Amino acid sequence: MSEKSIFRIVAGVSIFVFAVVVILNRKILPAPAVDPVAILILPKINAIINGTCTVLLLLSLYFIRQKNIATHKKLNLTAFFLSSLFLVSYIAYHWLAPQEARFGDLNHDGIVDPSEITAAGVSRVIYLIILISHIILAALVLPMVLLSFYWGLKMEVTKHRKITRWAYPIWLYVTITGVVVYLMISQYYIS
Repeated sequence: MSEKSIFRIVAGVSIFVFAVVVILNRKILPAPAVDPVAILILPKINAIINGTCTVLLLLSLYFIRQKNIATHKKLNLTAFFLSSLFLVSYIAYHWLAPQEARFGDLNHDGIVDPSEITAAGVSRVIYLIILISHIILAALVLPMVLLSFYWGLKMEVTKHRKITRWAYPIWLYVTITGVVVYLMISQYYIS
């Protein structure tokens, strides 16, 4: 398969995933009725998955520096599998949850009014900065990770290293900030 074909597949998968996230997150398609309390477990599961991926990525870096390619591959494949599982769980939560948690929404009415913004203070601004950077970088890293995996599995080390210099720190940032976002917003989930 030519590199041009690989780039097209990676672009297609990335666009498809982005479109699915947007469509289901914006509730364009109607969601089935589900127990809202049961859905609340998903953000915690997502944070655990992100935290696990952080550890796996750090271990992966350690093992590749030790020239242990087999363990490096296994750790990255596991991190990729877990990140894929995270994506499914993330989409499910945002599609099925009857109401999104909003940082600062003390009365859980779905609106953060001026008094709630004042009460949240600078922590709301910090949260939004982390959240926005997390979302943008999560969307951008997917094609880089896919290409990195393709070249890594084909043992095209030069190309793999070149893209991984960018993909790795972004992916690591996304997994870390995923946990941070959960820890910051979790107090605003309706229980």
